[in-house]
Amino acid sequence: MQDHSILSQVFLGYSPMIDRQRSVIATRLTVFPERPDAAPDMTALLAVLNEVWPGAAAGQELALTLRPLDPAAVKARASTAALQPVSLNVAGEAMLKALLAAEPPAHLMIEVPAFMVADPAHASALRALHAAGSTLLIKGRPVAELPRELLPCFSHSIVDADDERRVLGEAPPGVRGISTVQSAVRTQAAFDTALQRGAVATLGWPFDDPVGRPGARGGVPQDVQVVLELINGVDREEPVQRLEAVLKKDPALAFRLMRYLNSPAFGLSVEISSFGHALMMLGYQRLKRWLALLLATASKDVNLKPVMFAAVRRGLLMEELVAGNGDEEMRNEMFICGVFSLLDRMFQESFAKLLGSIPVPERVYQALVKNEGPYQPYMAMVKAAEGESVHEYREAAERLLMSIAEINRAQLRALMGAGALG
Repeated sequence: MQDHSILSQVFLGYSPMIDRQRSVIATRLTVFPERPDAAPDMTALLAVLNEVWPGAAAGQELALTLRPLDPAAVKARASTAALQPVSLNVAGEAMLKALLAAEPPAHLMIEVPAFMVADPAHASALRALHAAGSTLLIKGRPVAELPRELLPCFSHSIVDADDERRVLGEAPPGVRGISTVQSAVRTQAAFDTALQRGAVATLGWPFDDPVGRPGARGGVPQDVQVVLELINGVDREEPVQRLEAVLKKDPALAFRLMRYLNSPAFGLSVEISSFGHALMMLGYQRLKRWLALLLATASKDVNLKPVMFAAVRRGLLMEELVAGNGDEEMRNEMFICGVFSLLDRMFQESFAKLLGSIPVPERVYQALVKNEGPYQPYMAMVKAAEGESVHEYREAAERLLMSIAEINRAQLRALMGAGALG
């Protein structure tokens, strides 16, 4: 990624758009100005985003992205993560006006606040974007009926869960006939309620439920015990023949591991053909990170798909945050720390108990169990980006002694890497 000056002028945060099948179908990128009175160059921002989300591929999938999908379409799209489009949530009317004037490419979805949609001054620009093929979303609950001639320009309305006043199945006032994407969805109950009300998708990380909630079965489930056995074997540096025998217990798992190792994100110059080949090429220490990824994405619970999605992105972002100054051991440990940071929610067990059976480096243990140590500030930075909070972002960046531009570049590189993993 090129060194764009615009990345020092904005704060970036991201969250997932999740459909009814619990698949993450798009990334919402929230953009705040670094200073409230600043006027960042939106044309420059669009140039950056086009590096991460190039238009040619994303545009082909855009028509399917928010439409209710049949299972075959969901399965087909799940294997093309790099094609996931982005929904731009630009904070501040001045920045959004500048974005509209910059004529964003059609493959970027644009969120427009309801009050701007109601303002006749913006009608011409919105109609032009719609005519050019852009996907527009109304953001917020309208206080009155919106102009009827503009409603066909919008695919969906985004309504915050805390501001939701509909009865089940009713469209938001002012945008009747336009389907709804529910935002600020942070728990499984809120997700279920949004779907019951007729939402086609939600926005937000749905993992604010308490760990160990009533009725939840804690501990590492049986269907991921093979991964756990492999992780322990690699930690003990057992012979390759013994590790291969473990992997043969689950052929599907072996296939997924080979797919990860041969993905563009891994960057190997040769194709890995077997576990023994992987061990020969990587060594025990480097292989641990990919087994960590396998463990964090092994659950068959459909409700955990967004959590597994988040775990992968956390690992990639943690690694990218130290890409310029960390040695290989530190980069691998940071990746494992990020990927494992949601295991407590996946397995409904405290980190103190989980990490009694899953070997992790001491610095990872400190961050996850004790919320301290050298990796904890990086985890705070990741959570600030996920929370789309300017205050927490600024505070976390100051603790890390990192510039806004460095952190934003790390975020975008991580999102690019996530697409490459497929």
